[in-house]
Formats: sequence, C-alpha cells, structure tokens
Amino acid sequence: MEVKPGYKQTEVGVIPEEWYVIPLSKTAKRITRGASPRPIDSPIWFDSRSSVGWVRISDVTRCSGRYLLETTQRLSEAGIRNSRPVPSGSLIMSICATVGRPIETRIDTCIHDGFVVFDQPTIEQSFLYHVLAALEPAWSKHGQTGSQMNLNTGLINGRLIPIPPTEAEQRAIATALSDVDGLLGGLDQLITKKRDLKQAAMQQLLTGQTRLPGFHGEWEVKTLFELAERKKELFDDGDWIESEHITTEGIRLIQTGNIGVGSFVEKDDKKYINDASFTSLRCKQLRQGDLLVCRLADPAGRACVLSDIGEERIVTSVDVTIFRPPPELADRVFLCQVFSTSEWFRAVSDRSGGTTHKRISRGALGRISINLPSLPEQTAIAEVLSDMDAELAGLEQRREKTRALKQAMMQELLTGRTRLV
Repeated sequence: MEVKPGYKQTEVGVIPEEWYVIPLSKTAKRITRGASPRPIDSPIWFDSRSSVGWVRISDVTRCSGRYLLETTQRLSEAGIRNSRPVPSGSLIMSICATVGRPIETRIDTCIHDGFVVFDQPTIEQSFLYHVLAALEPAWSKHGQTGSQMNLNTGLINGRLIPIPPTEAEQRAIATALSDVDGLLGGLDQLITKKRDLKQAAMQQLLTGQTRLPGFHGEWEVKTLFELAERKKELFDDGDWIESEHITTEGIRLIQTGNIGVGSFVEKDDKKYINDASFTSLRCKQLRQGDLLVCRLADPAGRACVLSDIGEERIVTSVDVTIFRPPPELADRVFLCQVFSTSEWFRAVSDRSGGTTHKRISRGALGRISINLPSLPEQTAIAEVLSDMDAELAGLEQRREKTRALKQAMMQELLTGRTRLV
C-alpha cells in the first residue's frame, strides 16, 4: 500500500515520520499491579475513619467519568501495609472484569490486585490516559477468562502504541480530547438532572399530588381489566410463536426485548414470521397505538405504545399483553407513563411468580388497580410528560453524536492522521 509523503508504515499502522512506536512498558517508570490484603473480607483491614481509600472494581464501575473521587471502603494501617498505596493524581487501569478501563485518582488511595498503576509516566499523562481509553475495547479480545475476564501485565507491557515526539503535541492532542470529554460530562449531568425532574413530575402528576391548572374533581380507581371493559379482545396476550416459525422477512414479530420502559426499542436483528405461520397460529395483528405490556422481567410490567415502525403487518409474542382501552375511557400515553413508575413496578413484582424468570400472569396484571383522573386531565398530564421525554431523547441523541465525534477524533489524533501542531 502506498504511503503518502510525511508518513511511514509501522507495526501499528501508518503514522507520521517523526512519530515513534514504543511498548506501554516504556510509558512509565514501571507498571505495577495492585495488592489485596488476605483474607480479603477480614475486618482488620478496614477503618471508616481512615483517610486512605481502597479502590475496587465496583468503585470504577460506579464512576462514570475520568476521575475517581471516592471509594466505598477505607483501609486501616494494617490494610495499607498489605495493599498497594498510590498517591492522588495517579493513572490506574483495571485488569479484571471491566478490563482496560483507565481512571485517574483524585484521592490518596490503595489499589486492589485487579488494577495496575502507571507509576511516574515518562510521557504526558493526560495523553497516556486517552491512549489507554482508546485501547479499552481491544483488551477484551486478549484477556484470559475464568470466573471473569482478566488481563495479565505481560500483555500490557508489550502492547505497542504510536507516540508523538514532543510533549507539546501530546498535550495538544490530550487537550482536544479532554474538551470533548468535558462536553460529554456536561451532557451526562444535564441528562441526569432532566431525568430527576421527570421522575419528580411523574410522582406529583400521576398521583394527583399536583394538579395542572384548570383541573379539579376526584380521581377514580379502576383495574386494567375494567378499563378494557372486561373484554378479552381488549386485553389479550400475543401469540405462542416458537423458534421454528421465526424467519428473516414477512410479518414483523415484536418480542419482549423490543419493549422498553415507556418506549419501543428497535433491534438490529429484526424477527418475522411468514404468512403460513400467521394463518396456522391464528395470530392477532397489532395496530398502531396498541399499548403493549411485557409480562416477563426485567422489569415485568414495562410498557410502550406501538408507534409507526415502518411495518405493514405486526404480531407479538405470548409474554406481551395487548391492551386496547377504549379511547373515551383512557389516554394510552397517560397509561404508559403510569406503567413507567416505581409504584407500578412494585405492584407488578408483588404479583409476579417464578424463581429464575419473574413473570406476571395476564389475569394478575388485569387485577392491578390504578388511579385515573378525567380523560382531559389524563391527556394534559401525558402531554407534559411526553414533552419532557422528547427533551430527554434529544439530549441523549446529542450525547451519542458527541460520543461518535470523539471516537472519530481519537482515530485521527492518536494515529497522527490529523496533526494539531
């Protein structure tokens, strides 16, 4: 393959001529594995009054950003002596479970033996962080599997990476990528805030604790089956469609995995059945606007209103209840919001059976009671909450586009295809 002027072919691909290739072992004075006191659950190792935390995989899993600010456990003096202390500002990386996840500490801590620390980096640490973040997806292909995925230090030390020759260029790349991380972090915080506001609004509006302007009067209590006018054709299950009936084209099959909490979830591997199966199984054809309630965990009781998904004919599986309350009695979008509350999921869980797979029967589902305002108030509440959902969806879409932008930037900047200095 022809290499354009100013670039060269190397073991890691085409990079600028002045860049060089080194193993990760050369990026720090040493790469050292953490240590865990044994037996790991002994109380003598822990002291809640200590200022020194102990980083475990669960702490990193809970940490969504770049920096570790706290740990769930603190070590006693004996625990510190039997672990691996690392100062605040250290770059560590998980080597088991969430393999390859880099994170920078912002507290003095010790690390579990499921981590390594890049001790005294010899290159710009912020640049090294982004290199490790780019490598994270690849580590799972090379780790060893036992009870959980893990990565040995030999693989880490020998991994080759391209490096710009100057700290100035390393720093410029790190700054550009960190700016995008900052944008992503801001979006994450905004999404969390908006979700909290939505949850608060649901709690107030769907229980009648707060009434929208112009609405008064008592709410009534009805079971789902009463809302379906006690008619099976308005409150019925999907069809018993087994694997031998499933094809790659024909009549679209909606499965339990397509039903999210309050929304339809499209999958890449769409399923279908053919006309012969539709006829032999006497399938019920879905209609746009049907309220679909999944009776199988997790969680049982989640629901969505079927919108236009671009399919002419649609059926669903037996663990999905097709709920068609008459429009003069109930607003289906309002009901879908009710079916997204924690109170609803508790009610469903209390009536669910099974050990390995929790499931609620259609009969038990139909006996659950909900509080209903007048139809105009239902519609008004649904509009308010749906507007909040739309705002959240827009923010989440913006976040995904920003993540895609960062991935593209990493491909360009960390390989030298695009130069900043």
